[in-house]
This record gives sequence, C-alpha cells and structure tokens, in this order.
Amino acid sequence: MEHVDIDDVDEGGFGNGVTMRPLADPLGAEDLAINHYRLEPGEGFSGGLHTHLDQEELFVVLSGTATFETMDDEVEVGAGEAIRFAPGEYQTGRNEGEEPVEALALGAPANSTEVRVPAECRECGHDALAAIPAEDGMAFECPECGAAADLPS
Repeated sequence: MEHVDIDDVDEGGFGNGVTMRPLADPLGAEDLAINHYRLEPGEGFSGGLHTHLDQEELFVVLSGTATFETMDDEVEVGAGEAIRFAPGEYQTGRNEGEEPVEALALGAPANSTEVRVPAECRECGHDALAAIPAEDGMAFECPECGAAADLPS
C-alpha cells in the first residue's frame, strides 16, 4: 500500500503555469496515469485539442465546473461528475468559470506515446500530426510522411 498527501507531491506538467501533480509514481502505480489538477479561471488541462491513440482518459471533477470540448460537442462537467474519452477521441478541457476547478485525470495504460493533434500536414495532407515531447515543449511531425511541422496559428 502507498499513501501520499497530494500537496506534498511536486508539481509537474507542461510548464504552462497550471498546477498539476503527477500521482502515479509516488503511489507506485504502473498501469495507470493519475494527475491532480487545480485550474484557475481561464486555465486548461492541456495545450489544446488532442487525442491519445493508445490511452483512454477519465476526468473526475472534485470542485468547480470544467468545460470539455470534442470535435463535435462541448459539455460542462461539475463537481461529483466524471467524463471518459476513448482512445482516438479528440478532447480538451478548461476552466471557463469564475471559481477554481480541482480534478483528477486518469489514463490507462499509463504511458501514452501516440498523441495526435487535428492539424493537416503541409507536405502530404495527412489530417493529424503526432505530438512529441521536446526539450522546450512539444514538437510536431507527420506520422504519415515524417515531415517536421509547426501547428497553424
């Protein structure tokens, strides 16, 4: 058994100022990614619309109301509610309210390596780019032709 105080876990994340505490390692979880988020008004869970081809994601909202967007819809998820995104389903979430949002994000399997963003490759026209962790954030390349790419602004 492992036990942690969430406030004692060092912050991680994307360097975007969002308070995210990765709980999987301190708890010894090997097959499940677990992150605790605290989003101030205007902050988001991730850098934008994306999907994990190799991971399902669940978000459990503990307080506040989070707004999740997919390619087709938008839904508000309040305290005591949860939402699931299947592998391959594009999503992004943010705090559009006036109060902080606290939530748990769970992903299985733990280590997703197949992340895509909905942007067209300028070289071959493929409809999604692979997001690859880089030293200064994320790099993007076409999974079809291998061309390095920038996201359109």
